[in-house]
Amino acid sequence: MGREDRRTVASGATEMNERVMNESKRIVDEATRKEIVLRLLGGVAIGLNCPSASSPPLAREYADADFIGLKKQAGKIKSLFTDLRYAPAKTFNAIHGDRRLLFYIPDSSKQVDVVLDLFHMCHEFDFRDRLTIHPVTLSISDLLITKLQVIKVNDKDIRDMLCLLKDHEITDNDERGINRRYIAKLCSQDWGIYRTFTDTLNTIGSSLNSYNLAQGDTEAIESRIRTLHNAIEQEPKSTGWKLRAKIGDKVRWYELPEEPHPALASES
Repeated sequence: MGREDRRTVASGATEMNERVMNESKRIVDEATRKEIVLRLLGGVAIGLNCPSASSPPLAREYADADFIGLKKQAGKIKSLFTDLRYAPAKTFNAIHGDRRLLFYIPDSSKQVDVVLDLFHMCHEFDFRDRLTIHPVTLSISDLLITKLQVIKVNDKDIRDMLCLLKDHEITDNDERGINRRYIAKLCSQDWGIYRTFTDTLNTIGSSLNSYNLAQGDTEAIESRIRTLHNAIEQEPKSTGWKLRAKIGDKVRWYELPEEPHPALASES
């Protein structure tokens, strides 16, 4: 592929990302207008919060938008997407609608995934009391958590985490950056979360040289990883954590989530 071809592909990806982000913000704005608590997560949310996500070397393509809302507002969420001309995946929503909803744009492969109350992948997190920290997305801390909890991180996951760590400082609260106290407390109460988070932080650190970042950015990210590691290690651990730590790797401490079958996601 020649230089002009690469520029054309990059320009097309940028335009698509802008369309996805603008549409995602439109959905959240309409939800807010209707007093529905709905927040973005995933790559689109990180793209909205991180300038580094919009240009090389960390830019990537966003395919679909992911949201989190409240189970008690599931009916209102369904009506919201119907009003916005999204079609529900009826069978999937009937089976899984107590914890997850899928919608799609007719005549398109694009889909919208809405998780309710709990974020559940390799580990489970209850974000119900944290959905209003940021007006459009999950908080910066929680966006990082949704990536740190991944057992088998891929290139997109690493890019997203690098963007968060590059563009946001480690702080002691949710309003100003990445809340180390909050993350350390989560790790101190659950050995499995501790194990996965620290493993993922190590993976990020060992991958840094693969992304052609400026030396100053690399050093800043390395410093923030060390700061998070130190906060996690220094936080007093619960009795349950200590008991589970004795078992260690003999028992699996995570889940491997399954993706919904494409036929269910596209069913009207």
